Amino acid sequence: MAYLKAVDLAKAYGAHDLFAGLSFSIQAGDRLALIGPNGAGKSTLLRILAGEEVPDRGRVDRAAGVRVGFLPQQTLLAVEAGRRRQGLVWDYCLQAFAHLVEMEARLKRLERSMAEDQKALEDYGVLQAAFERLGGYDFHARIRRVMRGLGVPEEAFMRPLRELSGGERRRVALARLLLEAPDLLLLDEPTNHLDFAAVEWLEDWLAKRRGACVMVSHDRRFLDRSSTKVWELAGGRLEVNRGNYSAYLEQRRRRQESQWARHLAQERRIRKEEEFIRRNIAGQKSRQAKGRRKRLERLKAQERVEAPRREEKGMGVRFEAGKRGGDLVLETRDLQVGYRSMARALFRVPDLVLRRGERVAILGPNGSGKSALLKTILGLIPPYAGSVRLGAGLQVGYFAQGQEDLPLEETPLGALAEWAPGLGREAHLSLLARFSLTGDLAETPIGRLSGGERERLALLRLTLLKANVLLLDEPTNHLDIPAQEALQEALQAFQGTLLLVSHDRFLIDAVADGLWAILAESRSLEVLEGGYERYRQRVMRAGAKRAAERRAAGRRPGPRARRPKPADLQALERRVLEFEAKLQALERELQQVGEDYRRARELGERWEACNRALQQALGEWETAARHVDHGP
Repeated sequence: MAYLKAVDLAKAYGAHDLFAGLSFSIQAGDRLALIGPNGAGKSTLLRILAGEEVPDRGRVDRAAGVRVGFLPQQTLLAVEAGRRRQGLVWDYCLQAFAHLVEMEARLKRLERSMAEDQKALEDYGVLQAAFERLGGYDFHARIRRVMRGLGVPEEAFMRPLRELSGGERRRVALARLLLEAPDLLLLDEPTNHLDFAAVEWLEDWLAKRRGACVMVSHDRRFLDRSSTKVWELAGGRLEVNRGNYSAYLEQRRRRQESQWARHLAQERRIRKEEEFIRRNIAGQKSRQAKGRRKRLERLKAQERVEAPRREEKGMGVRFEAGKRGGDLVLETRDLQVGYRSMARALFRVPDLVLRRGERVAILGPNGSGKSALLKTILGLIPPYAGSVRLGAGLQVGYFAQGQEDLPLEETPLGALAEWAPGLGREAHLSLLARFSLTGDLAETPIGRLSGGERERLALLRLTLLKANVLLLDEPTNHLDIPAQEALQEALQAFQGTLLLVSHDRFLIDAVADGLWAILAESRSLEVLEGGYERYRQRVMRAGAKRAAERRAAGRRPGPRARRPKPADLQALERRVLEFEAKLQALERELQQVGEDYRRARELGERWEACNRALQQALGEWETAARHVDHGP
C-alpha cells in the first residue's frame, strides 16, 4: 500500500533551485534514509511531505486515513496548550492517549453509579472491554517505557515543560510523537540530543514498528541500522539506493568507479577523434573528418560523461602533526573529575597512562562528565581530587563542543588574520573555501554562522596549529555526511595522539584503538579494548544486571496472594510520582546550595535515600503491572 505519492515536486528560494522533477512513492513498511549535503533541501522536502510547506510545482497525494507525524529539526513544544494541565511533561505525553484518558474518566463515573443503576453496570462492562482491547491498562507504562528509552530522566516526568533544556524538550517531543504511533513518520535529525543507549533504543523501536518512516540524520550508524532504502538528494536530483547505508556506500563506490572509467574512456576517444580531425580536415579525408567533427560536437553537447562530483568530500581538512613530542602524553594519579562546588565527584578515574600515537574514544551517557574530563586534562578546570600530568614537547589542539572559544564578534576572515598572519587575503579566502566557507560567509560575524559553519571554522583553526595531540569534543555534531567522511579520513591519516569524545559510532569504530568508558552506575571510568561494540556489550550487561535487581526487589504474588487491581497500580504510580517530585525538589536545592559543603553533603545523602526508595517503588510497580487483575 502506498501511503503517499509525490509527483513532479519542485522548490526554489529566490534564484536558488533546491530540486525539481522529484516523483516517488512511500510504501507501507518503507524505512527511508534521506541523505545529502547541507543545503540540498532535505528538511524542505520533509516539510513539504508533512504539509507544512507548499512546493512551487507538483503535488503530494496521501492515501485516505493515513496519519502523518513530523519531528522538525527545530522543535518547539506546545507549552501554552500544556498549561491547561499545569504544563507538565507527563501531561504533555499523556495527550497522545486522549481517547483512553476520556474512556478512563467515563469508567470511573460509571463505577460510582453501578451499585444503583443496572444500565450503568452493563455500560461499564462494554466500555471496560473496549478500554482493555485498546491498551487502556498499560498506556501509562508505555509512556514510561518510551520516555525512559529516549533518555528522559525520571525526575523530569513531573517537571513543567518550560523548565526543560532544549535537548530535554526535543526528547519529550519525540516521545510524544512515537506514542501517537502515526502511519508515516517524518523525522528530521531524530538522534540530536540522544545518547548511545537512547539512539539504540530508537533504532530497535523503528525496526519493530509496522508503519513507514523517512529519516534525515547525520548519524551514519543510525542510518545503517534503521534504513532499508537510501534516498540521496544532491544537485536537485533524488537517487534511490536499495539496502541500508553500508549498501549505499558500496553502490556509490561502484557508480563512481564506473563513471570514472566511462569518463576516462570517453576523454580518450575525444582526444583521438580531435587528433584525426586536426590531421585530416584539410586533406584527402576532409569529408570524413568533417563528419566526425559533427558527431564529436553532438557528443560533447548531449552525451558527455562528466567526472564524478568532487564536492562529496565536504571539506579539505588535513591534520599535520608538528614536532614530535615525548613518548608519555598523559598520566593521572588518583584522579576524580568534577566541579568543586559539587557534593561529590562525577566519577573516579583509574591511574591512566596515554602514550604517543594512541587513539582513544571517551564514551558515556549524556551528563556523565566526558567534556569535564577533557577540560580537566587541559587544566581548564581543576581536578576534583588527584592529579593530571602532561608529557613534554606536546602541541595540543582542542576542539571545544559548541565552539564557545571562537571570537563570535569577529568574521572568519578577521579571525584568520590573527590565526595565520603570515598569509594574505587571497590565501585566507582559499583556506575558507576548502571548508565551504565561501561568499558572504567569509565576512559574516562568526556568532551569526550556523552550527555546522562554526564547526568547519573551528576545524580550520585546528589544522593551522600543527598539533601532535588532538582533543576533540563532539567534532561532528553539526557536520553533514560528506564533511564527516572528510574528517574521518583526516583523523585516520593523522600521525599524532587522539582523545575523542563523540556520539558518532561510525567515526569511533574508524579511528579509535581503545575506549575509556564512563559508567553511570559505578561513577567510574573503565578502560576497554576494541571498538564501540565492546562498549555496547558492557552497557547491556550493566542494564541487564539493574533490571534483574529491580525484579528481585519486587514481590511476585504467590499462588494464594491477591492479584493487584488497577486501583492498586494507580496507588503505586502515585507513590512513584511523589518520590520523583521529591527528587526534583532536592535537585533544585542542590543547584542553589553554593559553597555550603555541609548542606550539600546532607542534601546529597537525602537524594541518594530518595532515589533508592524510588527504585524500590518502581520495582513494585513493574511487578504489579505484570500481574494486575483486570476482572470486575
